[in-house]
Amino acid sequence: MRSIWNGAISFGLVTIPIKLVNATESHSVSFRQIHTEDGGRIRYRKVCELEDREVTQAEIGKAYEDADGSMIPITDEDLSQLPIPTARTIEIVAFVPEDRIDPLQMGSAYYLAASGAPAAKPYTLLREALKRSNRVAIAKFALRGRERLGMLRVVGDAIAMHGLLWPDEVRAPEGVAPEGGVTVRDQELDLADALMDTLGEIDLDDLHDEYREAVEEVVAAKASGEKPPEAREEAAPGKVLDLMAALESSVRAARESRDAEGAGPAEEAEVRSLSRRKTSSRAPKETGGKKSTSTAAKKTAAKRAEPKKSTAKAAGSAKKTAAGSPAKGTAKKATARSTARSGDKGAAKSTAKKTASRRRSA
Repeated sequence: MRSIWNGAISFGLVTIPIKLVNATESHSVSFRQIHTEDGGRIRYRKVCELEDREVTQAEIGKAYEDADGSMIPITDEDLSQLPIPTARTIEIVAFVPEDRIDPLQMGSAYYLAASGAPAAKPYTLLREALKRSNRVAIAKFALRGRERLGMLRVVGDAIAMHGLLWPDEVRAPEGVAPEGGVTVRDQELDLADALMDTLGEIDLDDLHDEYREAVEEVVAAKASGEKPPEAREEAAPGKVLDLMAALESSVRAARESRDAEGAGPAEEAEVRSLSRRKTSSRAPKETGGKKSTSTAAKKTAAKRAEPKKSTAKAAGSAKKTAAGSPAKGTAKKATARSTARSGDKGAAKSTAKKTASRRRSA
């Protein structure tokens, strides 16, 4: 792979000479612009405005356009002598957990290749340190005329660097989410979970660019003078107004698709049709509501009164039992006897007092 940048990684006092190479490549089909009348190529030529002639790439340099329109030439030597450490150095500034990096910040990916034998030892040291710490390195570097932010991580036996956007380059998601309070029911969430379980997982290596393949088929057919393949007619999806019905249909379709592909049924996702409540266009009458309320109140009061009646009945039966029981009669007789005895004693006492008074008077 051809390197696009040569420099070094600054890891504290350790310097690792490296080469920067692209980690990704584009497989998209490219087109040329042509004149539709005769098929001639349309080309962009680089012309000097002052001399009105086409110039070669060797004659082209860089310049900064000032506010008044004047051009200030900037050479590669000027840029290489910038008073910043990142001009030719990937300067590591921190080590953080990988989940601290917002995926919105991630951009182009590069491989960092060790440049020469002296770089092998420090390169391996940094790679193994990143592995053992389960962290990534945050670095600053300059590329293509500007300073950038990067994230270094281990990929296999190599160190990869992802270009990161600066935090102020990521827009806040204001005005993106739906406005107003939208309520999602638990039944809808259950069906969404069932749909995700039915679709299951997939190996990303199995995915491919079907659009590119279709374009290549069209190009090959036209090159051989054949008729390009026609697009398959697919039924236009109807307007689904019921979210629950759409989710249920999606679960069934995903399950049938997996069974047809021979992937075997995944975990069975249970789909239960929910009973829909009938809504009447007329408002409920107030009198009906009052009647039902009063009837319910009467039933409740009757239920509450039942224990009181049973308690009263129990008390009455207890009185009858007490009146007719021999134990109560015996108790009454004993009370009468004790009363009679106390009366006899009182009479005897009064007689003795009278006799004593007569003797004194005699």
